[in-house]
Amino acid sequence: MHIPSLKEVVSAEEWQLRCDLAACYRLVALYGWSDLVFTHISAKLPESLSGAGNHHFLINPYGLMFDEITASSLVKVDGQCNKVIDSPFPVNPAGFVIHSAVHEARADAGCVLHTHTRAGVAVSAQQCGVLPISQQSTFVLASLAYHAYEGVAFRDEEKPRLQADLGQANFLMLRNHGLLVVGKTIADAFLSMYTFENTCRIQLDAQAGGPLTEVNPLIVKGVAEAMRVQTGGMGGAFVWPSLIRKLDKLDESYKS
Repeated sequence: MHIPSLKEVVSAEEWQLRCDLAACYRLVALYGWSDLVFTHISAKLPESLSGAGNHHFLINPYGLMFDEITASSLVKVDGQCNKVIDSPFPVNPAGFVIHSAVHEARADAGCVLHTHTRAGVAVSAQQCGVLPISQQSTFVLASLAYHAYEGVAFRDEEKPRLQADLGQANFLMLRNHGLLVVGKTIADAFLSMYTFENTCRIQLDAQAGGPLTEVNPLIVKGVAEAMRVQTGGMGGAFVWPSLIRKLDKLDESYKS
């Protein structure tokens, strides 16, 4: 599939954001979190690129597998998922409902990453939700919210309830549906989803064994500082370069 390059069409800042988002799609596929062509990862362009008072976003061309997505194939849309620049690829307005709701409510939402993984959906269906039984879970529990299932999320009327449930949390468990994370950057969102997904996998594995040992609640309260120390205060930026090196060794075509 030939996709004309946009590298000379968009600004250098937008091109870098496109490369990072395309890399994130490829990494989600690499780690086994994709669901064929479904789910989305959206990234907000800085207002300096969108224009004062405007909010533009990059999102996947609907119908491409995550491991096919490139920087040039990403579609730029407005808050109603209308194309801002022409693209030969379709977009999925219904699939943007959840993402637009988060971006509208959270000025700090530079990236919203949503998955339908087996482990994530399984834990989202458990009444107990995320249990404090692993180090990974403590990072999630420090900023976790839940949203009840209302059917396939394509109705705008659901947005206010989702926004209210999310509040200022960075991890959102969509009941009977999957996982969602909010990140200031693409790197932050990826690291958060890596932690969220592993939290769910560990929980399911642990539940298959004997009695569970829970983490002291006081430890959860102090976890924000622990995460800051672990990443040198850099958040997702601490691990992102190594993830890019990993991806580049396998396939650099996401940069096209």
